[in-house]
Order: sequence, then C-alpha cells, then structure tokens
Amino acid sequence: MSQFFTHLECGHCGERHDATLLHQVCAVCGGPLLARYDLGDPSLASLEEILSRPRGQLRFHEVLPTDAGPKTPTLGEGGTPMFPAPSLGSAGALIKDEAQNPTGSFKARGMAIAVARNAELGATRFGLPSNGNAGGAAAAYGALHGVDVAVSIPSNTPKALIAEAEAHGAAVTLVDGTISEAAAVQRAMNQAEGRFSLATLYEPYRIEGKKMMAYEIFWDLGRLPNAILYPTGGGTGLVAMVTAFDEMEQLGWIGPERPRMVAVQVEGCAPIVRAFQRGDTEAGVWEDPAETAAFGLRVPSAIGDRLMLEGLRATGGTAVAVSEDELMIGTARLAAAGVWGSPEGGAVVAGYQRLLADGWVAPDQEVVLFNTGSALKYL
Repeated sequence: MSQFFTHLECGHCGERHDATLLHQVCAVCGGPLLARYDLGDPSLASLEEILSRPRGQLRFHEVLPTDAGPKTPTLGEGGTPMFPAPSLGSAGALIKDEAQNPTGSFKARGMAIAVARNAELGATRFGLPSNGNAGGAAAAYGALHGVDVAVSIPSNTPKALIAEAEAHGAAVTLVDGTISEAAAVQRAMNQAEGRFSLATLYEPYRIEGKKMMAYEIFWDLGRLPNAILYPTGGGTGLVAMVTAFDEMEQLGWIGPERPRMVAVQVEGCAPIVRAFQRGDTEAGVWEDPAETAAFGLRVPSAIGDRLMLEGLRATGGTAVAVSEDELMIGTARLAAAGVWGSPEGGAVVAGYQRLLADGWVAPDQEVVLFNTGSALKYL
C-alpha cells in the first residue's frame, strides 16, 4: 500500500484496523472505516510538485491507498472542470461538472479506488445495491480489473443505468422497491455467493476516490470557496470532502477555516435534512420515500448519517430539501448554464436558489454547485 497510508480508523468509535487486510465495517461497532495517512512525512510531495503533475484522480496518489500508486489502473476519472455560472443568478456560482467522469457520473471516482484496492487485497467477487450510477461504475471498474460484479437495482431505475451495468458484464438483479429493498436482496446474495460488499460506506475506499473532489476545488481555485452544495443520498462524497479538508489542514495548506457544506435532498426523501433541523445526531429511516426524478437521492437511510451530520455542523453548513417542481426548474436552469445535467444536479441548483433567497449565501460569495451526472443516463 502507499507508504503514507498507515491504518484504518472507525469513524464512530475510533478503533484502529490493519490496512493490509480486507475489511468491510468496524469489527467493534459496525461503523464506517476511514483511511488515515502520515501527512507529516517529510518525503510527501509538496503542493508545487503535485500541481506540476497531470490532472486526474491520481495526481496526489500519496494520499490514496493502493499499492500501485500512480500506476493504479484508471479509466481517466477525476480532473473534472469547474467554471463560473453567472446565469444562475450570482457572480459567485461555480459548477463542478462530475458528468465528465468515465461512466458519466461522480460514482466513477469512488469505484476506481474501491475496486482497485480491494482487488489488491484479494477480493475477486463484488456485490452492491445501487440506484443506477454506482452499479454502472462498479461494473466498468470490475471489467477493468477483471473481477466479477453483481448489482441489485430498483426496478424503476432508468433503463440506461441498468443497461450500462449489464454492458460491462455485471449480473443485474431488479428489485421492487427502493435501494433499501435492493440492499437486503444484495446482502443475502453476497453471503450466499461469497461476494465482497461495495455498498456505500460498507467498505473503506470509495470515500478515498471521492475526496479528490475537494482537493481539485482547492487546486483549481487556489483557495477555499465559501460553501459547497452537494446532492446527498448515501453521503460518501460529503463525508469525503470534509475528510479531505481535514487532510489539507494537516498538510499545512489551509488553516481551520472550512467551506460551509450543504446537503441537498428532495422533500419526499430527506432524512439528513430532517435530522439536521431537529438537532439529531442520527438520521433514522425515512418511511415511504416518494418517487423522484433524482433517483440517486431516494435513499431512506445511510450508514454514514452520523458522519454527514457531524460534517455539516462542524463546517457551519446546513441541509435543504427541495420539491420535485423546484428540482426540475433547477435542472432546466443548469442546462441553460451550459450543462445538461442530472436531476440531482438540478436539485443542487434549486437548493442554491433557496439559500440565495434566504440570504444564507450572498451573490458575491464563491459557492461550488455539484452536478453529479449526465442527463443522458436518465432518458
């Protein structure tokens, strides 16, 4: 593994785990495991050296967990563009377009590292539930590494998302219900078939790929933005970016300041928003989640709920739920800004409009809005 990667640590109880072994969740409390690095090592690359390297997810390979380091197999993930979008009503609005990743979504980032590292540790059969994009990405990186992938997907998922996973060779099981029902089916399948779970935060390394989104924001701006709005289902990306900013402080690149992190959900399935507004430390399960065009946000419960809520509060952030009408208007506004993006990206634009109207952010403040996928995958 990377010479700087020291151990895994439970995000709930702090228990250390040996990073040279395959792990799912904490052996003590069942919490998510997080990778830890020796960021005080004097041989670590300087910021100047890192910025001289080609763009892409492996640009700062020292803070990724793979044995292969800069030679980790890749489909070209990372290095996505970020650009001003004044047509969204503010000179400070910036779009980070994750649709330009392989497989057309941000899920490529996490799966690139999760499949690579767990395969290095000996896993050859993987399984996961998915609302679509994660399954397609897992299948693509499974094909890249020559490993077996099975995906359980809600049956009402857009056909393009299902077809993508099948095209890359994954065994796809369609399940009536939400991702929660798909997760139950896949857990049974994993146990019966000896599959290693790639479910959100049920293994340590998807978060490592996604944390590079935060590094890229800092590298491209040369500073931290005032706020970051992120469409939040399972929440890996939100937790990952909070982790990345903590790493940047340990590296001496930034001080204690942080962008205010904002979780955006839909009104028909908003467990994190509800818990944040109540002051709760855990989100619980959202009963009877409504249908939504933003399939990735229909996640009734998430193992990372505590970490998400801690991150929102630690950064002075917030959580906002938008209506279906608002997210569709937001999707149209995103397209008018030049990005034919996913409904999840439209939800972020709608959340931004709400926060502008409420005065939570000012028009001149730099705010990064994530579009997480391509509209083509939802046709």
